[in-house]
Amino acid sequence: MRNLAILIFQTLDGVMQAPSIPEEDFSGGFRHGGWAKDCWNDVMEQVIKEAMSEQYDLLLGRNTYNLFASNFASAEPDNPVADKLNRAKKYVVTSDTDDLTWNNSFKLKGSNAAVEVAKIKEIDGPLLQVHGSWQLVQLLLKHNLVDELRLWTFPVVVGEGKRLFENDEISSKYKLIKFATCPSGAFMHFYQSLDRSAV
Repeated sequence: MRNLAILIFQTLDGVMQAPSIPEEDFSGGFRHGGWAKDCWNDVMEQVIKEAMSEQYDLLLGRNTYNLFASNFASAEPDNPVADKLNRAKKYVVTSDTDDLTWNNSFKLKGSNAAVEVAKIKEIDGPLLQVHGSWQLVQLLLKHNLVDELRLWTFPVVVGEGKRLFENDEISSKYKLIKFATCPSGAFMHFYQSLDRSAV
């Protein structure tokens, strides 16, 4: 059995929508895309060191998968981040019928995603990491499938948008297991779920 960690960039007021690219996600009339730009470089250095240095598989929603694939699938092989992402298995929760063209990608049916993710967690393998993928994260939290929260919080308030803890039915307890700051003012918190037995 393996653990599942969600990796989230969020504002001080908990918004995780469209951190890096202004046109990434306009849903709900969101107009603050790219809010992470002032801290992006040093946060990414920390992310690469703390969350992407060891082997992992990816679990992604379809929109995040499309965004990652467009940025990394054709990247130069000497790019260490792209190389890790390209070699990782990528499980994609989607209801689309289109083929997944990024190598090592496997489709999970959106209608039965929680059951399929639980089965994947039972298989021996590296850590499952979820990046972004707001709708998928809500599903995983609701079904108590998250073992670890890996949060980077940016010194920005946007006031609206998709928040990490959007569902008021979710009630969980976590233990802080790692903390660090960035020169730009962003900070990292890793939390282990106390509602699940960590592997």
